Amino acid sequence: MRATDAAGGETVRETAEYQHAKLRVEELRSQIAYHDHRYFVLDSPEISDADYDRLIVELRELEERHPELITPDSPTQRVGGAPVETFGIVEHRVPLLSLANAFSGEQLRAWHARASRLIERSDFAMVCEPKIDGLACALVYEDGSLVTAATRGDGMRGENITVNVRTIRSVPSALRDKGQGTRGKGQGARDKGQGARDKGKGNGDLPARFEVRGEIYMTKSGFERVNAERGEAGEPLFASPRNSAAGSVRQKDSRVTASRPLDAFWYQLGWWEAGGGTREARGGKREVGGGIWRSPGTHWEALGWLRDLGFKVNPNIQRFTSLDEVIGFCEGWVEKRESLDYEIDGIVIKVDDLGLQRQMGAVGREPRWAIAYKFPPTQATTKLLQIAVNVGRTGTLNPFAILEPVHVGGAKVQMATLHNEDDIRRKDIRVGDMVIVQRAGDVIPQVVGPVLSLRVPGTRRFSMPKRCPSCKTEVVRNEGEAAYYCPNRQCPEQRTRLLEHFVGRGAMDIEGIGEQLARLLMARGLVRDGADLYGLKDRREELIGIERLGAKSVDNVLANIEASKRRPLARVLVALGIRHVGGEVATALAQQFGGMDALMSATAEQIAELPGIGLVIGESVAEFFSRAENREMVERLRSAGVNLVEARGAAREGPLSGLTFVVTGRLERLSRNEAESLIKAHGGAVGSSVTKKTDYVVAGAEPGSKLAKAEALGTAVLDEGGFLGLLAERGISV
Repeated sequence: MRATDAAGGETVRETAEYQHAKLRVEELRSQIAYHDHRYFVLDSPEISDADYDRLIVELRELEERHPELITPDSPTQRVGGAPVETFGIVEHRVPLLSLANAFSGEQLRAWHARASRLIERSDFAMVCEPKIDGLACALVYEDGSLVTAATRGDGMRGENITVNVRTIRSVPSALRDKGQGTRGKGQGARDKGQGARDKGKGNGDLPARFEVRGEIYMTKSGFERVNAERGEAGEPLFASPRNSAAGSVRQKDSRVTASRPLDAFWYQLGWWEAGGGTREARGGKREVGGGIWRSPGTHWEALGWLRDLGFKVNPNIQRFTSLDEVIGFCEGWVEKRESLDYEIDGIVIKVDDLGLQRQMGAVGREPRWAIAYKFPPTQATTKLLQIAVNVGRTGTLNPFAILEPVHVGGAKVQMATLHNEDDIRRKDIRVGDMVIVQRAGDVIPQVVGPVLSLRVPGTRRFSMPKRCPSCKTEVVRNEGEAAYYCPNRQCPEQRTRLLEHFVGRGAMDIEGIGEQLARLLMARGLVRDGADLYGLKDRREELIGIERLGAKSVDNVLANIEASKRRPLARVLVALGIRHVGGEVATALAQQFGGMDALMSATAEQIAELPGIGLVIGESVAEFFSRAENREMVERLRSAGVNLVEARGAAREGPLSGLTFVVTGRLERLSRNEAESLIKAHGGAVGSSVTKKTDYVVAGAEPGSKLAKAEALGTAVLDEGGFLGLLAERGISV
C-alpha cells in the first residue's frame, strides 16, 4: 500500500479498499466516542452493549488489517470516557485497564493459546468471576481507613465519589480498630464478635496504603422500585440497573445516594504501599509498620484476604486448572444469570498466579492475563412501529409493541409486551421511537424504554382505545386498577382466550388443542366454552373435516379430552379462569371446601377467611359463581363426568400447625420456595398476602409493600435469622 520514490521518500498509494477503510475507521471512532460519552459520562446510553461491542470489533479488525491507521487516541487504545470534573479528579496510580472480549468457547481457546505461548506453559490455573454490569470503582485505604473512592473514568483519571460511596453499606469504612484486628464492616466478617484477624497482632496485618477494585451495582428488584418511584414523581426513568447505579453515585447530595439500593462486589487488590513506594499486587513477605504482611501470591489468595478483611466478594467466583472447566463454567452461567438479583453480562477469566500476570503484562489498554467471556446479548435497539392492543381471557386490554425485527438473546423479536397504559406513559414510549428491547432467557420480550435523544418530532403520547378491539363495547377501568376491561362477557376474543386457558397446562392440560385449533373450534361454532369440549366425541366427523386434522389426530384429541375428566378439583378451578385464582389459591379453595358445590355456596367473607386469600379474592370467586352462565357451565361439566370433588385428607399436623406465614423479599440462606415448603411440611400455612390472620411475616432483602402492610397491622416480622431461630425452637432442623 506504501511505496518508496526515487528520492527515498515515502509515498502513499491509496487503493479504493484502503480509502474505504480509512473513512470507515474515522466514522467508527466518531460513533464510539459519542457513545462512550453518553455511557460513561452522561449515564444515558443510546445503544445496547452488544451493538457497542460490534462497533469496537469492526474498528479493531480494520486496524489489524491497516496498522498504519492506529492512533494513540483510538477507542481501541482507550478504556472509557473522560471523567466529569464536577466531583474532582483522582489520578489512578496503576491504570484501570479494560478487558478484551471473547464471544465463544473457540475464542477463549485462542486467548488461552496466546497466553500459553507467551509464558511457555499451558498448565496455569484460572479464576472465573461473574462480570457485574455496574460502575467500576477503586477504593484506597490508609492505615485501615477508607480515604478515597474513584470511578474508572478513562482508566488513568477518575471522579472522586468518596462521600457518596461511604453511604453504601457493603463498603467497609474502617478495617482496623486501634491495632485490635480488622473490623469487617458491612460484610459480616466477624465471628462471635471477633474481627477477621486475631486480636493483638498489631499493625502487621495490613499494608500502610492499598487499593481495592470492584463494581458498584443496583439490584434488579431495587431498580424496579426506584424507577416506579421516579415515574410517580414525574422524573425520567433510568434505562438499566447499571445506568441507575452510575447516576446514584454521582449525586451532589449523598443522602440521595444513601436512599438508593446500591451494593458492591470487590474483585481485585490493585496496588499496595509499604514504605518503599507503590507496588502492583504481587506475592512475597514485606515489612509493614511494626509487623510483617505477607502479600498474596495468587489472585485467589488475594480474594480470600479481601473477604477476611470484610470486603464483599462474589460467592460464585471459582478457580479452575483446565480450560475445559472454564468454558463449561462460562456456558453454564448463560442460563443461570437470570437467577441472580443483579445484572451480569459475562464471565471474567484471570490467570491466577500474580507473578505470571506481571510477566504477561498488557497490550494497549488490555491485560494479556485476563479476558471477558461475553454472554449473548439480551438487549437490542430497534424502532417501535406500532402499539397494538389485544383482549385477554378476563377482558383485560393488553397493549403490545410491534417492532422492526431485531435479534435479541439468540431469537428474532418482532413483538414485545408493554404491560399497561400507565407503564407506557411512565416510560414515555411513543410510536416511531427507537426503543431498547430486552429478552431474558425464555421471558417474553419487553420494551425497557425509549432512546429519547433519538426521538423524532411529531410523536404523540399513547392512549388506550375507548372501545374493545374485538366487540367494540365501551371499555371500563376500575378505580385503583391499572388495567382497562371489556365488560362484555360474550366478547369473542375473551371467549377464545378463555378456551385456550381451559386446555392449557396447569388447568385441564388437554394436549392437541393449541391456539390455532381453539380458534377454529370457536369460529366454526363447535364449542362456546371449555364445557362444550366434552361433547365433541359426538361430532367426530365434523372434526375430521377441519384442515390438518386427520382421523388419528382427532381420536388422540378426543382421548385427551376424556382423560382430563379425572383432573383434581384445583385444576378445574384454575381452568374456569376466575380472576385472581391461580394454582396456589385453587389448591387452598379445593382443600378447604372439598367440592364445587360447597365453594359455589360460600359467601365472599367465608372464602376470605382462608389463610392467604383475603377479601379481594373472596369477592372475585363469589362474583364468578353468582353469574348464571358460569353456574350453568359447571353443571355441564358435572353432566360430562368431570371431577368436581376434592379428596379431603386430614390436615398435616406439625410444630407449626395453626400458624400462618407470609414470606417476602430475598432470603440469603433459603430460597422463598424452600422457606414456604418448610412451613407447609411442618403443618403451617403460607399466605400470599398479609391479613389480620397472618401470624408471622418473614422478610428478606427488598421486601416491598408486604412489610409495610405487616407493620401497619402490627404483625410479627422475622428476618431470616429470626425465622430460622423459630424453626430451631420448635425442633425443626434446616
